[in-house]
Amino acid sequence: MHPPPPLAVSDAGLIRSASLRGFPELVRELGGDPLDLLEQHGIDPEVLEADDGVLPITGHDLMLDRAAVELACPDLGLRLAAAQDLTILGPLAVAIEASGTVNEALECVTRFLFVHSPALRIAVEEDPSGAKGVVAITYRKQLRESPYSPQAMELGIGLLFRISTALVGTTAGLRSVDLPHAPMSPLTRYTEVFGDRVRFGTEVAALRVDQRTMDVRFAGADEAIRALAIAHLARDHRDPGQTTSVRVHQLLVETIGTTGHALADVARLLAIHPRTLQRALAAEGTTYEAVLDDVRRTLSLRLISTSTLPLAQISTMVGFTSQSTLTRAVRRWTGSSPREVRSTRGGAGQSVALSQVLPGRDGHAGRHCDRTDPGGTT
Repeated sequence: MHPPPPLAVSDAGLIRSASLRGFPELVRELGGDPLDLLEQHGIDPEVLEADDGVLPITGHDLMLDRAAVELACPDLGLRLAAAQDLTILGPLAVAIEASGTVNEALECVTRFLFVHSPALRIAVEEDPSGAKGVVAITYRKQLRESPYSPQAMELGIGLLFRISTALVGTTAGLRSVDLPHAPMSPLTRYTEVFGDRVRFGTEVAALRVDQRTMDVRFAGADEAIRALAIAHLARDHRDPGQTTSVRVHQLLVETIGTTGHALADVARLLAIHPRTLQRALAAEGTTYEAVLDDVRRTLSLRLISTSTLPLAQISTMVGFTSQSTLTRAVRRWTGSSPREVRSTRGGAGQSVALSQVLPGRDGHAGRHCDRTDPGGTT
């Protein structure tokens, strides 16, 4: 059989070859030929020689599903997860291990999982079952990039469970492991891996955990190493699925008050022509001025409401030329003066995103991973 030509995919449809760490060995253990499976799905075997190779996520997922059937191994995804650990995430693993709490680690994963695969997303969301004091750590694949794959989903959720358990050191706060598909293996197999808290046919794959678990501290926390790891990730990697407005927003959040913030300055940092940047933003229904105004609004209201910094200093930090310019902007945003906003500490009508912390003024990342969208939320 001649292998099909390599799949034509966008950068958003790729995954690092580290995701197949242990796959050749597992296939051979089960009596199969890993080279044949790779070739059938248009994957160059040489790409598995290093963790940083990339391959189409569709070929990756279809191969796992086919291998499970051909090798009569319905728990193939779970077995592969058992052969892997946090290090498959490459540079992101360093930031995760050095984080101070579960919440901080997940903030980094949410922001930078695209380094492993832009088609995958992990997020912390409200509990889909509505239980009080419970949150869901969700795991999703963008189906526009690749069809749903039960084996790939079990690999992903199995690895997420292993990593979480290793970092936290216990499963005491786990409420359930949710899988959108029906059982692929006997229920006893899932119990063996996850315990007796597995639910099938759910709306989304997730680990449902007690809210207090998010504040569990890691013994290996190292703020300096974490800051360096985040700075490296932010400098050397860009999510290909990210919109232009989000890229501009994040860049302004990181540089506002420390460098030029004119459209031409930002375009130069993004290595694109200013007119190209304007057209890209217009195609997304916004303008550079609107994004800049949103960044200034969020930062100004946070600094006014949560600090005692002089208003003149705040105006400089957000890139305004004078305190009076800041005052006029705050009145436009809130209908109140800066001093009135400060006196109410972000009161009536104001919801200030306190977790949206700027990088340190020394150029290093701040305490939190910023996750910003065009609307200024986190």
